[in-house]
Amino acid sequence: MNLSRSARALGQWLLLGASVGGVCGVASAVFLALLEQATEFRVAHESLVYALPVAGLVVGAVYGRWGASIRGGNNLVLDTVHEGDSVIPLRMAPMVLLGTVLTHLFGGSAGREGTAVQMGASLADQIAHRFRVTPDTRRELLAAGIAGGFGSVFGTPLAGTVFGLEVVCVGRLGYEALLPALTASIVGDLVTRGLGIHHTAYPSPQVLALTLPVLGRWLVFAVGIAAVAVAFIEGTHGLKRLLERRVPWLPVRMALGGLGVVGLWMLAGTSDYLGLGVPGILRAFEDVSLPWGAFAWKLVFTVVTLGAGFLGGEVTPLFFIGAALGNVLARLLGLPVDLGAAVGMAALFAAAANTPLALSLMAVELVGASVLPHVAIVATVAYLLTGHRGIYPSQRIARRKLGGPLLDRIVALRDLHESPRKEPEAPR
Repeated sequence: MNLSRSARALGQWLLLGASVGGVCGVASAVFLALLEQATEFRVAHESLVYALPVAGLVVGAVYGRWGASIRGGNNLVLDTVHEGDSVIPLRMAPMVLLGTVLTHLFGGSAGREGTAVQMGASLADQIAHRFRVTPDTRRELLAAGIAGGFGSVFGTPLAGTVFGLEVVCVGRLGYEALLPALTASIVGDLVTRGLGIHHTAYPSPQVLALTLPVLGRWLVFAVGIAAVAVAFIEGTHGLKRLLERRVPWLPVRMALGGLGVVGLWMLAGTSDYLGLGVPGILRAFEDVSLPWGAFAWKLVFTVVTLGAGFLGGEVTPLFFIGAALGNVLARLLGLPVDLGAAVGMAALFAAAANTPLALSLMAVELVGASVLPHVAIVATVAYLLTGHRGIYPSQRIARRKLGGPLLDRIVALRDLHESPRKEPEAPR
């Protein structure tokens, strides 16, 4: 009887996980194809960047009229996983897709993981309600949607799986969602590739033995990564709060952000910091004369873009910032530049998103096993040094990063502050 029940449960999870992965794979393929065309068109017609404020005004007006219930983005997804009180609207998928493509078409500095995660979660929630699953199963399918979107948009199914489990609650892995997340991420990746999408090929860095002197250098490296992660997190959230307080109307906030990006573009005198910035990431692996301030320029471009409300994600811009910073730190510390870029690329996002395991795996899937154990060390130390903050304020936490007793409840990072800990009951 137990064997039969287990077989039925296995079959259910494979069916549901594959269904989620299939729709995530198709959505990611469409998204990546449109994103590539938009980027190529902008590169060929750079004057489009001047229209970014107008694009912000239009996208902001559309979201203000029809997107009020989905403006939480990734934070809405994480809140739904934990609270599950309402269905993620299906319109989140097409609206975030088109909004992100327009952001890139006109030169906004944003990524793609946020879009993939939101599309995956909204589509997974529709499947959950179509099959009338239990609340617990629904939460696990939402985690699978996150994994399927992340794994398929980057071509990293193992990292996608762990990301879907790790991002939900800081310091915990939801193993109950492991099978559907793994299934969704693998199927999503296979579908995206099967539809003709080719992902960026990153160079494989040279092998470096881990010795005590090398370990010491990586610890210094991790401090630099953590400092920049904190600057990015606080800068993005701080600008968003400031604009929301001073400029209540979203279209105007986005138009002002567009003006800011145009001004930065003219000041920088280069288009290297617009859009995803993939060429800049690849350059960081080999160019020993990469400008020292390249990571700072990309950070400011991205903070202005996302802080103003433009759509997209943080991963690829953080990859650029991390790879450029890693290039600089490697030159300063006497480490191989290509290895420094690879470690910095993954570790910066790991620290900013509180996902060191997922990004260590992602580094291996993107550049090869030569990056181990260096990336795991830097990602873990930077994750701890970043403190109780992150790019997703809706992430929950049950125990502080450096240990100690459980908090009195699982709390969102945005509400943590000095949350009381469990105290023993007073004797009666």
